[in-house]
Amino acid sequence: MTDLQNPDTRAELNFLARRRWARVGVVYVLYLLFMLVFLSPLLFSVVSSFKTNPLDYPPTLKTPQLNPLNWIAAGKLGKAAGGGVWTGGAEPGNEFTFSINYFIEDIENLQEPEFTIPRRKPGAGLAAVKVPTYAADHLGISEIEETRREPYLLESLSGTAVEYTITVTYPEGDGPLLERVPLDILASTELIYLSSTLPASRLERRGRVASFDHIAPGVVGFAFYNYRRVFDETESLSTGRNLFVAWFGNSLFVAIARVVLNLAFASMAGYALARYSFKGRYLLFFIVIASQVIPSQVTFISNYLVLRDGVFGITRLFGVKSLLNTLAGVIVGGAGASAMVESAKVFIMKQFFESLPKETEEAAFIDGAGHFRTFFSVMLPMARPALGAVTILTFQGAWNDFFWPMIVLTSPEDIRTLPIGILYFRQIYGAAGDWGLILSGAVMSAVPVVVLYVVFQKYFLQGLSFGGTKG
Repeated sequence: MTDLQNPDTRAELNFLARRRWARVGVVYVLYLLFMLVFLSPLLFSVVSSFKTNPLDYPPTLKTPQLNPLNWIAAGKLGKAAGGGVWTGGAEPGNEFTFSINYFIEDIENLQEPEFTIPRRKPGAGLAAVKVPTYAADHLGISEIEETRREPYLLESLSGTAVEYTITVTYPEGDGPLLERVPLDILASTELIYLSSTLPASRLERRGRVASFDHIAPGVVGFAFYNYRRVFDETESLSTGRNLFVAWFGNSLFVAIARVVLNLAFASMAGYALARYSFKGRYLLFFIVIASQVIPSQVTFISNYLVLRDGVFGITRLFGVKSLLNTLAGVIVGGAGASAMVESAKVFIMKQFFESLPKETEEAAFIDGAGHFRTFFSVMLPMARPALGAVTILTFQGAWNDFFWPMIVLTSPEDIRTLPIGILYFRQIYGAAGDWGLILSGAVMSAVPVVVLYVVFQKYFLQGLSFGGTKG
């Protein structure tokens, strides 16, 4: 036995304990560093999706859209304009004030800035071809009022801070709800922009022009401006449907259908390979494993021809000449185009079923259950961890699938899945430098996979751990 009364022994034990905790601390710090390295791009993308201009330089994680003080100001402006604290906008019979602060070194050269509500279309891309309702046709601006003047020190310069305020009025009448109220403020070269009721969307001409996309946005309209644009500015020019909603629904339908098919076929195939002895069993399992080395790019031409001809002409018996440009084509052809992924699901299920005790099946057979009753009522409920792993892997693969849907789905634009839709956004909005909308769509496209993993993470880890062993 260890002599704990011995000072040398206690010193040695304390040293070992400190060394053990030091190792734990080093591992934890390394884990945090690796997590920071791998999550930093995602974190930066999420934060940048809130910015009016994600390409601003120098890049920073600080953005006005995530400042609670700006949320309060945006809510007050939206409420005063009549659109509401959350959604914002302007309605007839309301008025609100907006202020801006400038610094000037020599007060003798002070000149009032010019306030203008421009006739500016919302965003770029698809929004540029829509016929908007211009706020300039309905709103009026009062005379500029100087509301504050006080000494101010800007870095090493001493001068005066001047605040100007205007009142924006929407006269009584039958005017529409104005979803956007843009504002441009042109100042003289002596004035230096300091702040405003809401931060400027853009500062141009070295700060002489302060441009605001919406001065009565409400909390949601300000903080989630780019996310709101994804739904407001992406209507199909041919069908009038919201493209992002249509793409999201298409991807969800394809992913759920693929999950159901994978759960059905992978579980039955895995159970048969794990429990039944038949001629050619090992050869069939070898083929399943070997198919994992076959990339989808090798088989996509043959799969494409099969869909073009209506699955060897079978679908033509039901009046469907071709499965191209249909979600059914993506679902049916996707299973053959991704043989490597689908065979991996069979392998996971086989390994899991082999880890389950055979006594359970034997007890079911003794009670009079047949093979199908034993599989569906006894073995399948016990395979929830493996089913959870297959669900996450299949959903993630189907949701993020890019190559095969791009081959099958070409027209119309609202038949595409979300990854193809994000590429469409990049082609239209990226050319105009409007990356905020693209980033917002990309961030929202990642949410379903994250939610699914959070819900099924326990089963996912258990399924993979059991799938790697043989009991």
